[in-house]
Formats: sequence, structure tokens, C-alpha cells
Amino acid sequence: MKKRLIPLIMLLIMALTVIGCGGPATTEDATAPVELNVSAAASLTDAAKEIAVLYNQQHPDVKITYNFASSGTLQKQIEEGAPADLFISAGKKQMDALQEKGLIVDSSRKDLLGNELVLIAPEDSTLTGFEGLTDASIDKIAIGTPETVPAGKYAQEALITMGLWDSIQPQLVMAKDVRQVLTYVQTGNTAAGLVYLSDTYQADKIKIIAAAPSDSHAPIVYPMALIKSSQKQETTADFANFLSSQEAKDVFAKYQFIPLD
Repeated sequence: MKKRLIPLIMLLIMALTVIGCGGPATTEDATAPVELNVSAAASLTDAAKEIAVLYNQQHPDVKITYNFASSGTLQKQIEEGAPADLFISAGKKQMDALQEKGLIVDSSRKDLLGNELVLIAPEDSTLTGFEGLTDASIDKIAIGTPETVPAGKYAQEALITMGLWDSIQPQLVMAKDVRQVLTYVQTGNTAAGLVYLSDTYQADKIKIIAAAPSDSHAPIVYPMALIKSSQKQETTADFANFLSSQEAKDVFAKYQFIPLD
């Protein structure tokens, strides 16, 4: 009789233990949202947020968390181990640096977008072109810091090509990213600035003065790649593929980016 009771007692103890621990994992636990950390160039802010909403409509179990900053800042953060699953840069230099250090999945690298560099000024400005930047009335000109902001590097190249760089050095105001350049011009803190065409989408208090000649600077390309240390490679790859879908391309085009195949 005692021998029969022992197995029953053991089963009862096991059952009580399971109940005390909350029982087996529920479906909700098994399908907990996956959070993707996407480091993206500041110029992508508006378009990227809209695309995340579209992606979530199809994948409600995935949460897209963006880290927007200059591409150089994001590159440094990734090199220092900041959490990132996907990197979308506004320049090849920053992506090349991560690739050389073995921090991205090489096969996942893809040129996602193109853009255009434009000269902007406050809406009441009398500036008519790049040549007017040397006029005494143009006291401050904002560009992104060339060493860390791709838009700033393109601006530097364009101004050098047009023979303006040396003469306007005293007027230059360096910004932490291209969105700060836009803000400087919108608030009247600078008389002009160089930004991407995409940054001017629905931007108030500014006007486009001129586009920089395409041959005055290196081609503007936004590469993206998966970060090798990511523990969510499959989900990240799916989101990266969505960024190349026609649905996402339509959003990028609306914001005046140039989708690349």
C-alpha cells in the first residue's frame, strides 16, 4: 500500500510545483513583441516613422524602435556596442567603416535610396543662387559637420567644386545633423543652409533656392545592412526586405527620396 502511495504523492508534489510557478508558458508569453533597434540617418525621420506604421499593420508583434542621428554618430555608437539590429546610413563612408571592422552582415548590405542636395533660405530671403552666398548680406550659412554628417560632406564637396568654400569659411555654422541645419534656417538663425531635398518636404518658413549640380559632389546613396551582433537576424531581415517593397518605396518617394533597386 505504501509503495502505491509514493508515486501518487510525487505526482501531487509535481502538480503543486507547476501551479506555484504559474504553469506552462501562455500563448501571450510565446508571442511577446519583438523589438528591433534601427539606427537610421536623421534625414530619414519622417519617412521611416510612416513606414514603421505600415509594417506594424502587417506585423503587430514587431516593435520598431528608431535611433535617429547623424550617420557618423550612429557609426560610432555601433562600434562602441550600442544596441542595433539594422543600420541605415546617409553615406557610404560610415557603412564602409563598419564593414571593414566586421560589424555588419556583408551579404545584407544594399543601397536603399538616393537623394538630392539643395540650398535653402528663409522664405523672405532675396538669395537667388549659390553665387549669392558670398554677398555681405549672407552672414551665416549652415551645413552639417563634414566629418560626421554625410549631407555636410556633400555640401563641402559641392562648395569646393563651385569655388565657394574658401571665401565663405567665416560664415559657416556646423550642425550636428541635417535636421539641425533645417531648423537653423527655419528659425532665421542662419541666412542659408544646405540640406537634402527630402528634408524640405512640407517644411515651413523656408524655400528652396537651388539644387547643387549632381556632378559637384559624390553620388548621394543611403546603404543599409544588418548588424552582425543582432540576435534577431530573421526579423531584421524581414523588415529590411519591407524597406525595399513597393509599399515602402511609395512612402520614400512621397518624401522626395529616390528609391533604388
